[in-house]
Amino acid sequence: MPDHHIRILFICMGNICRSPMAECLFRHHASAQGVMHRFVVDSAGTGGWHRGQEPDERMRNVAAKHGVTVAGAARQIVPDDLHVFDHVLCMDQSNLDEVLSLEQGTASVRLMLEHHPDDVRDVPDPYYGGSDGFQDVFGLLDVAVQELLRDVVEQHGLQA
Repeated sequence: MPDHHIRILFICMGNICRSPMAECLFRHHASAQGVMHRFVVDSAGTGGWHRGQEPDERMRNVAAKHGVTVAGAARQIVPDDLHVFDHVLCMDQSNLDEVLSLEQGTASVRLMLEHHPDDVRDVPDPYYGGSDGFQDVFGLLDVAVQELLRDVVEQHGLQA
């Protein structure tokens, strides 16, 4: 099999809460399975007002309690991302609508929670709430990211 990297981009509104958490959870689980070398993973926001900022401290704290390191700097999605990435996973319907309005690309653009076994569609935005919201988002994303990883590994026949 050629050494093709599978490129995955996670999207939320500001790129400081949900999408960096999903990105880092994906890195965490793919590394644990020994397949991270097959992926290029990133995150972005539909808005650019947090550009260059590190992920929200409350989110980093929740992730750290679970042994997941979250780092990075916020950026805004650009139309070229829809041609560079294979999979673009949006945290909620509003993010999905924003991404689909950019332009047509080659990426598969879907809701993140399509990979969650429960009947949930949107990852709630915890930004204006308390730390419980970040814990709830971590739980939703941890399950969905593991399902996504399982699907992609199976689809591409990846091995460690």
